[in-house]
Amino acid sequence: MTTPAGLTVLTDPSCPLCRSFAAWLWSQPLLVPLELVPAGSDEARRRFPGLDHGRTLEEVTVVGIDGAVWTHERAWVMCLWATRPYRGLAERLANPRLLPLARGLAYGAAGLRQLTRDGSDGGERGADYPDRCAGSCALPQG
Repeated sequence: MTTPAGLTVLTDPSCPLCRSFAAWLWSQPLLVPLELVPAGSDEARRRFPGLDHGRTLEEVTVVGIDGAVWTHERAWVMCLWATRPYRGLAERLANPRLLPLARGLAYGAAGLRQLTRDGSDGGERGADYPDRCAGSCALPQG
């Protein structure tokens, strides 16, 4: 794997788990510099005009300084790969046979959204099961 000089992680700032994941990721010792940018924001649109910004609100998206883009489970793996404590796990999860596990971890954590939802957006607690968030919410804090 070529080492990117830096990664930008686009996450949904309105999602509680995305915010939690971003805070967790920011607290990790990093081997690769990370920049967290709100998905769908003016800043994201300015910096990455070629991205489908609607999709970045539906799935975590990681962009390398060289323009490489990772989504879905590969984006989760790249986030882990950037951290010192989880680089080894990320390298194992990058194996094509194990890659679906990265998505499973994200889906499992995103499933917790129904338990943490507070209804502040007018919906009922648990009514918005994370179909939208499942690809873009937090991994468990290891």
